[in-house]
Amino acid sequence: MSEPTPPILTLNNVGKTFEMQGQRIEALHDANLEIYKGEFVCLIGASGCGKSTLLRIVAGFETATTGEVLMWNQPIKGPDPSRGMVFQDYGLFPWLTVRDNIGFGPASRGRPRREIKETVDHFVDLVGLKRFADVYPHQLSGGMKQRVAIARVLANEAEVVLMDEPFGALDAMTRERLQDELLDLWERTKLTVLFVTHSIEEAIVLSKRVIVMSAGPGRIDNDIAIDLPRPRDVSSGEFNELRRSLSTKLHSHHAKVAA
Repeated sequence: MSEPTPPILTLNNVGKTFEMQGQRIEALHDANLEIYKGEFVCLIGASGCGKSTLLRIVAGFETATTGEVLMWNQPIKGPDPSRGMVFQDYGLFPWLTVRDNIGFGPASRGRPRREIKETVDHFVDLVGLKRFADVYPHQLSGGMKQRVAIARVLANEAEVVLMDEPFGALDAMTRERLQDELLDLWERTKLTVLFVTHSIEEAIVLSKRVIVMSAGPGRIDNDIAIDLPRPRDVSSGEFNELRRSLSTKLHSHHAKVAA
C-alpha cells in the first residue's frame, strides 16, 4: 500500500507577534492549515485579521513567532522561487519590457539565453500578451500588468502561487475576465494557489476550499469545501446559499470583536 501524498504546505500552530511603539500586537494565533498540490484555496476575513501576514510568512518574507511552516515537510526559512508572490500593485520593474520582466527570474538564476527566450515566449503566449511583449508596464492596462505579474511568477518555476488581493484594484469587468483566465491557467498548469481576497463571491467563484479567518488575532475558524460545478453560476441558488453561509460566519466574527 502506497504512502499518502503529503501536503505541499503545512502550517502548525503558527503565531505572529509584532512590536509596535513599545506594544506587542498579536497578528496571528495558532494557525493550522494543510494545502495539497494542485488545490486552489482562498483566504477570507475582515481587514486586519492576518490574511496578508499569513501569506507573507508562507512566502518567506516574514518569520513566524511561534509554530512552523513547511513546504513538502521542509521548513520554510526565507523566500524561494518555488513560492511566487503576486501583489495587488503588480510589482513590475518599470524600466523593463514585458518580456524582460517575465524573464527576470530565469536570467537572475543564470539560465542559458536560449532557455530564457523559450521560457519567456511560452509564458507570454500563455497569458495572451504576445502583441505586447516588447512594451513597458506604463503602456499596459491594469489587467495586462497583472497578467505579466502572474507570468513572471510562473516563469520562475513556482510550484505555489501566493496571491494577495491581486484583482482588488481592477474594475468589475476586468476582474471577472482575469478570474476566468486565472482559472483556465490553474487548470492547465496544475498549480497550487493560495489566494487572499475580501470578496466572498470571488472566493466561491475561484476556489476548491475557502478558509475563513477570525479577527484580531487572526485564527483559522472554518475550512469549507466548495463543490459547485465549473463554470460557477453566481445567480444559482446553491451559489447564493454558500454566499449567505460565509457572510454569516464573517459577520459573527465581527460581532465577537465588537462585543
